[in-house]
Amino acid sequence: MSSGSTTFEHPAGFVAFVGAGPGDEGLLTLRGADLLSRADAVVLDQEAYGPLLRHCREGVEVVDAAEEGAPAKAVAAAKAGRGVVRLCAGDPMFFSSITDEVAACAAAEVDFEIVPGVPPATAVLTYAGIPAAVSVPEFRVVDATMVGDWSAHAAGAGTLVIYNGISEAVVIGKALIAAGRPDSTPVAISSAGTTTEQYTVVTSLGRIGPDLKHAGMTEPALMVVGEAVGMRDRLSWFETKPLFGWRVLVPRTKEQSAGLVEQLRSYGAVPEEVPTISVEPPRTPQQMDRAIKGLVTGRYEWVAFTSANAVKAVREKFEEYGLDARAFAGLKVAAVGEATARALVEFGVKPDLTPTGEQSSEGLVAEWPPYDSMLDPINRVLLPRADIATETLVAGLTELGWECDDVTAYRTVRAAPPPAPIREAIKGGGFDAVLFTSSSTVRNLVGIAGKPHTVTVIAVIGPQTAKTAEEFGLRVDVMADTASASALASGLAEYGAKLRQAALAAGEVPRRPSQTRRGARRRPK
Repeated sequence: MSSGSTTFEHPAGFVAFVGAGPGDEGLLTLRGADLLSRADAVVLDQEAYGPLLRHCREGVEVVDAAEEGAPAKAVAAAKAGRGVVRLCAGDPMFFSSITDEVAACAAAEVDFEIVPGVPPATAVLTYAGIPAAVSVPEFRVVDATMVGDWSAHAAGAGTLVIYNGISEAVVIGKALIAAGRPDSTPVAISSAGTTTEQYTVVTSLGRIGPDLKHAGMTEPALMVVGEAVGMRDRLSWFETKPLFGWRVLVPRTKEQSAGLVEQLRSYGAVPEEVPTISVEPPRTPQQMDRAIKGLVTGRYEWVAFTSANAVKAVREKFEEYGLDARAFAGLKVAAVGEATARALVEFGVKPDLTPTGEQSSEGLVAEWPPYDSMLDPINRVLLPRADIATETLVAGLTELGWECDDVTAYRTVRAAPPPAPIREAIKGGGFDAVLFTSSSTVRNLVGIAGKPHTVTVIAVIGPQTAKTAEEFGLRVDVMADTASASALASGLAEYGAKLRQAALAAGEVPRRPSQTRRGARRRPK
């Protein structure tokens, strides 16, 4: 029943009490992630720490910590020889009620381990830009529910961090003033710390009441008292991210949007994926079969890819026939943009042509060499594309003297409508921005969920997508410099940063677009 074991190989089972940190899933320790990856069962607050289940293997048993008898289930599972992880808020040994569950394991002679986590007392302050233990003589952390007399905590010039003090914040402020702290002492109160819902109110002991009156703060929150709060203006880094707290709609499938979602999160946004299309094989495979045969037998001089999905479709067809990237030997390959070029490189094919300017069909045509019978032994181009692709590329290449085999490599099918709350948020202005990565995402989103509200920032990947958005009456606010999802996210972040800077320059508190819904509906340009 000791905590000396460090794996789930103990014959009598095992319970690991793992500190999950204060909220940001990225603050889970490596030890915690490793234990989760090998757990047979996990006990946790699913609302707060559900995202951490991504570290678990498929089929892991999940028990909600609020469920009656959850601690007993953990002990029983361990007694049966299973590995159990009990995820705990913050650090299991730092103002935690988890000690009773640890004692139950000891009493049942179940082996256990306690894995420290990042405590809110340090993490939340760091995310708020407050250096609690830098250049101060004292750093004290207290739980308000355990303090009866605040006079002992009023002395000194150090930093005082208070857990569970929101409901009694005004009373605590008055008590500290009565015990000798100046009423001008800086105070910061931060709720939902380390998450994109983090909100910090900076005030003083004497003004806690009026400054908190309309803040609507609830637990979990931390109250910080001391001169270190004054450094927040210079050190705030989290809440000042360009898209901090922005709810951004990403109308793509999870497979397509993984990198985009991570990039948006790095800017402080809260991305939500809503698939608008489903990518499916052609209704009849014969056309693609003939195209692959022609590619191998030398029918084409060029193969032009206009999307990563087209690369994926050809790659899957190659695998079906036992082919690999070597089949492209002797062919010239074009990619419409950086994302498509990356998909080709991952396949083992280096594109011969990618537009250096506008990354679109128009940009590709602008740089495509005209057919020259003296230089080009074959005048035919293979275009494996979506069933709804535009004719811009075909028309442009034909004008340059090339013959095109325009082949349907995949079909895009409209997805099912999203849940009612998402549809209401789209139409009601609950989203701050929406990213459109193609004309089809515009058409399909409007078709399955309705038009985004006029306060919602519309960001598009290129001119053709912008044109489609405007045809639906949407005002385009942001267009990517290059036709890639990464450039689109960067463009939105730059737009958000400019909005923030403009508000600060005007002496106003920066607001997200969704917070301006009372304004008049905007019209397309």
